[in-house]
Amino acid sequence: MGAPEVWLRGAVPGYAAELQPVVHALLQAREDVAAAASLPPDQLEARAGRSASIGYHLRHLAGSLDRLCTYARGEALSAAQLTVLRAEATSGGESAEQLVAAATAAIEAALAQLRTTAAASLDEARAVGRAQLPSTVRGLLFHAAEHTTRHVGQVLTLKRVLEP
Repeated sequence: MGAPEVWLRGAVPGYAAELQPVVHALLQAREDVAAAASLPPDQLEARAGRSASIGYHLRHLAGSLDRLCTYARGEALSAAQLTVLRAEATSGGESAEQLVAAATAAIEAALAQLRTTAAASLDEARAVGRAQLPSTVRGLLFHAAEHTTRHVGQVLTLKRVLEP
């Protein structure tokens, strides 16, 4: 039997207590997404029914996590981030290893941001997207963790469905 899930391993040093659930979710996602690194190219962009491909979920996980963290910092998206957003639905010919590395790098960047996020800032207002929809730092960070977890779950499920 392996190690317990991350949330059962206790508090992660270096992060505010209020952000531990976000940290736990992202660390678990980092561990779980590694399972996709060994996928053969034909399974990476394969679809089961009307589902999106594993490649899409990995690209979207990385891009959306970056965008949500940008909004949490109170910044607007850059032209490069908008380009990434537009390209998420199409394969760029990346290998599974490259996509997992990009997803892992996005998770690491989010964790680094969380280390420096003060608990006192969590209820500060933030605007999201072109419509400038209202949120808070807390709302964005918790959604980032939930959204990441959702896409990792899709990756793991599709991997099982597509396995020979």
